[in-house]
Amino acid sequence: MATNLKWPSVLGLLVVAGMVGVASAGNIAVYWGQNVNEGTLADACSSGNYAYVIISFLSTFGNGQAPVLNLAGHCNPGECAGLASDIQSCKSQGVRVLLSLGGGGGNYGLSSTDDANSLADYLWDNFLGGTGSSSRPLGDAALDGIDLDIENGNSAHYDELASALKAKDGGALLTAAPQCHYPDEWLGPALQTGLFDAVWVQFYNNPGCAYAGGDDANLVAAWRTWTGGVRAGSFYLGLPASAEAAGSGYIAPGDLTGTVLPAIQGVGGGYGGIMLWSRYYDVLNNYSGQVKGSV
Repeated sequence: MATNLKWPSVLGLLVVAGMVGVASAGNIAVYWGQNVNEGTLADACSSGNYAYVIISFLSTFGNGQAPVLNLAGHCNPGECAGLASDIQSCKSQGVRVLLSLGGGGGNYGLSSTDDANSLADYLWDNFLGGTGSSSRPLGDAALDGIDLDIENGNSAHYDELASALKAKDGGALLTAAPQCHYPDEWLGPALQTGLFDAVWVQFYNNPGCAYAGGDDANLVAAWRTWTGGVRAGSFYLGLPASAEAAGSGYIAPGDLTGTVLPAIQGVGGGYGGIMLWSRYYDVLNNYSGQVKGSV
């Protein structure tokens, strides 16, 4: 995923089709949190364009480090509790709100099973339904789930993190944003657990499996591989919301609705909608507004 912090760019969740909360959103998920000019979290949810808004990123965790939330100017780390009212507003409108771990930069990784279990406890108590923390970074509002946008380090122990989160009382909505090259370098083992509710595959910044020059053959082939090789609640087509949002893989709205979506829907395999990077670029280009009726 691109960030506003001069980090390497390539994005960085999952939903059962029947769990969609906003019918008018057309099964669109969007990442929010990496550009202060994208508007507030409440603005994103009240747009009516999204069923899922993914707060990005918890960019430091694991390996004995204190977890750090980096929202690139929306609030300083440790001073983001004011977002609780926005989260409550989103949830009151039926929009699911998740926290994304990782991103294209940051300092993260898991060193052991104990490390994975410790992070699961931290996430549960500080962002989800747990009550074991009195200093929740986003205030007292409970998020709906956790997204994994792992783009550096190694793949070790994320499968154990997923299992530990799902084992919590009531579990958590669990999503992931792998690159479209299969299997994903960092999330491959975790996705083989079959525990993810939705997978939004990043079909951009990935020459060889992304849309290019009006040709969707590689994209459709990769989609078939993903939906045939991973068991998940549903699969989302991850796209840049404007040509400026990524180095490659942008699909014009007319091409998306007229050619690409019919092609991947014809493959079958649990199509759920699209994911967009990011809210900032979507505000600039109104991509979601142009395609939501056909998603």
